[in-house]
Amino acid sequence: MNNFIKVLVVLFFASTTALAQQVESYDYSASNRDMIQRGVQAILTCNGLFTSDRTIEQVFDQELKYLKQPIGTAQGGSYSIDWNAKTVAIGDNQNMPVMRAAFREGIGCIILAPDQTFDVVNDLPIQTLAPLPTDASQLAWPEGDLIKKQKLPKYINKKHLEEASTWSFERETPEQVTLSLMVVHKGQIIHERYAEGVDMHTKTRTWSTAKSIAATLIGILVDQGQLELDAPLGIDWLPKEVNAENDPRNAITLRHVLNMSSGLYTVDNRKMEYATGSGLSYWAGASSVNGARNRGLIREPGSYWDYENYDTILALLAMKNALEDNKTYLQFPRKALFDKLGMRHTFPSTDRFGDFIFSSQVYTNARDLARFGMLYEQNGMWNGEQIISKEWIDFVRTPAASTSERGNFYGGQFWLVPDGRNDVPKDAYATAGNRGQYVIIVPSHDLVIVRRGLDHGKQGFNRWDLAREVLKAFPEDYQTED
Repeated sequence: MNNFIKVLVVLFFASTTALAQQVESYDYSASNRDMIQRGVQAILTCNGLFTSDRTIEQVFDQELKYLKQPIGTAQGGSYSIDWNAKTVAIGDNQNMPVMRAAFREGIGCIILAPDQTFDVVNDLPIQTLAPLPTDASQLAWPEGDLIKKQKLPKYINKKHLEEASTWSFERETPEQVTLSLMVVHKGQIIHERYAEGVDMHTKTRTWSTAKSIAATLIGILVDQGQLELDAPLGIDWLPKEVNAENDPRNAITLRHVLNMSSGLYTVDNRKMEYATGSGLSYWAGASSVNGARNRGLIREPGSYWDYENYDTILALLAMKNALEDNKTYLQFPRKALFDKLGMRHTFPSTDRFGDFIFSSQVYTNARDLARFGMLYEQNGMWNGEQIISKEWIDFVRTPAASTSERGNFYGGQFWLVPDGRNDVPKDAYATAGNRGQYVIIVPSHDLVIVRRGLDHGKQGFNRWDLAREVLKAFPEDYQTED
């Protein structure tokens, strides 16, 4: 009898454990994931058509390629496009909300909340600054797009440069899709190549390369004394408490969030990016700012590296608070950076509340990113003006203390050559965005490399491998001139 009872006890615990595992494995966020997938398709389609000026066939073939189950095909389906109003709606409202996105001049497409219709479009943010007055085609590079024919420097091996280009475009897997490659040496474009259907005007999403642009804008304010790197962020945290001055999150500084070391609970790297967290603001119309400041502290700030879109958005909120008003805030990227560098093709998007989503959603072309990289390669100087200080560049290139035991691979919203990598100069640093968006700066070689991609599936295009291949075109003993 005792043995029989033991067997029953074992069976009971086994069955309850199995039941618990079944409950834990249930996807309680399934409806969110379905809604967000529609939102992803709405934003990518809207921007693909009206920001990037691509065809619906190109959008389905490339922009939407990484979606598991896009709705419809290029020939049609449960979606609608208003070419005059520049809006896109995805879904039929039978089982899930229709997700809508609308193009706004100078900003790109904005996702609406699930319960909103296009009646609210005129209330959405818009960029009212006039475009730069001079036609870029009439201005010499780098301020414009007029390229003078110049000979390749004698010490550059043309064959190896072409091989690096072939290496970039002709991949072993169809999941790695290179759209464009630029190599700039001493300010001169020494290689520029585009995939079929793409040219120097084509704007695509930067994804997290936008984080490095955000860090640059924030650095300008730090240089001006309007922000302090090691001062508390000064944010009103959520949920609001009676004794807000005792909130432990008040210890989080600008340095902490730029180093991805806030200590706040992270969402996006817990397999929830397309269910909650920043995904709700990127793709479903939620406030990016409210989501970012509604997270609890789980570690001491600065003690642990944890990649999180919301950390960047907190830094952007500090930037917004440092500026005078919403108009100044919306115009700041263009006035402080883009217009000075001639980045005419760069659209920084906002959420529907007017807060920049510089953690991911910027649309730009390869040449504008090359200009951005050149600013860093030139130690922050552009046309005789020090746009960002050398001290700020030193900060973004300095490994976050929280990465010291993991390879010193990340600085201030820029990626660094990890400790174990010896085939790329240690002074190199890079932006990096989903689907293969890279700006690689190699100061020791006066070099900027830009690669734009629309990778999908497992992806895996490696930025440091690309740098290695391009550097084969340089003499082994190359030394930059001081």
